[in-house]
Amino acid sequence: MILDAQPDIEVVAEAADGEQAIAAVAEHRPDVLLLDVRMPVLDGLGAARRVCAEYPLTKVLMLTTFDIDDYVYDALHAGASGFLLKDVRRDDLAHGVRLVARGEALLAPSVTRRLISEFAARRPGGAGGAAAARPQHRLLEQLTAREQETLRLLARGLSNAEIATELVVSEHTVKTHVSNVLSKLGLRDRVHAVVFAYEAGAVVAGEV
Repeated sequence: MILDAQPDIEVVAEAADGEQAIAAVAEHRPDVLLLDVRMPVLDGLGAARRVCAEYPLTKVLMLTTFDIDDYVYDALHAGASGFLLKDVRRDDLAHGVRLVARGEALLAPSVTRRLISEFAARRPGGAGGAAAARPQHRLLEQLTAREQETLRLLARGLSNAEIATELVVSEHTVKTHVSNVLSKLGLRDRVHAVVFAYEAGAVVAGEV
């Protein structure tokens, strides 16, 4: 009802479980798939993995009861473009769908900071973690110094406007830097830039 009431959004299908959601995507090829994390038959994480792998043009936006949820953490790795809390305001829900449809990502700064804490807990500084980070660290070397700084600010949950203020540049320049970062690192969106930055060791939780 909320989304259908928007003049620029059309709900092309609804689904009761993850399998139905995948079938609906196969039939309708929507721009955005709004998935509940917890669903019967196949949960949102399983559905997100399959949709992101099989239908990459459909962006996945997750809904969850909790602002940090293990399923959501894993969904970001599966390729989801962000997540919203179920108590999100109507206007913010519609805005989130529009953002994801445009190819942007949806991860509020407050949620990003809590996600960072989750990364810190999951990525202790052991030998295995260091080994995993090495190839990503080499990718970081492809970025200019300003692009690396942009990535670090992204990983802190800053918006483009806030990054522009930090770097004393225009928002247009920031958008260019963000675009270059995503392109050089082969990332889908800024949410996955956050994931990459922490896994590569470009930022640590203490910097937040």
